[in-house]
Amino acid sequence: MSPLVQQVGGLSAAVVAALMGTTWLLSLRLRNASIVDLVWGMGFVLIAWASFLYVGATGPLLLPCLTSLWGVRLSVYLAWRNHGKPEDFRYQAMRRTWGARFPLVSLGSVFALQGAIMWLVSLPVQYGIAVAAPAAGWVRSGGVVLWTLGFLCESVGDWQLAKFKANPANRHGLLQTGLWRYTRHPNYFGDFLVWWGLYLIALSQGAAWWTVIGPLVMSVLLRRVSGVTLLEKSLKETKPGYAAYVRRTNAFFPWPPSQKS
Repeated sequence: MSPLVQQVGGLSAAVVAALMGTTWLLSLRLRNASIVDLVWGMGFVLIAWASFLYVGATGPLLLPCLTSLWGVRLSVYLAWRNHGKPEDFRYQAMRRTWGARFPLVSLGSVFALQGAIMWLVSLPVQYGIAVAAPAAGWVRSGGVVLWTLGFLCESVGDWQLAKFKANPANRHGLLQTGLWRYTRHPNYFGDFLVWWGLYLIALSQGAAWWTVIGPLVMSVLLRRVSGVTLLEKSLKETKPGYAAYVRRTNAFFPWPPSQKS
């Protein structure tokens, strides 16, 4: 690993620490740890541009620009969706459990943990920007195609869900049309494609193969930890007809629905 790559990694870690530390302090003032979700996407944007500027702002703009489009859209969408809503039920449960110790517990188990994950996931972006070697055309093209498909899937899925929820008649309903007919979580699947696309682009610019840890970590999170698994646990309890929807529709990878009911 070159000294420049190590320096970019150290800079990115410092950026993440500053962002998460500031967000934690703000969460204490607002008594709302949910704001950590709003800075998730923007954290990657800061990492990308800090890395780009550090190496001299002379390399390809593709990685920082695509990372920014994804991160800004996600943060703006979450800010709009969560505006005026109470703190997420997960953090409310933590407050009840830990009481006066919640601030310190949240610093480690929420803010520092998400910061560490952010740094790991962004490794391909950091490395690709730091190295910025001549890009391998077909690998880069494949990455751009994956990123584009993922960005569209995530954006359209979020738009369809927001439009569905905006109708009061759907308050207790279940969206099963559009992209949601083929996968129960098109937004998560889109996220998955975005990060595999960014990895291929980074690889085409000279990133080390082992930076695959970035999209792998994101994939595990989306499918097994904070994404599908966590959300479905609550949906099965709150949405009538969700069990039948589960039997018909793939959880993650899009596929025509089965005839099960």
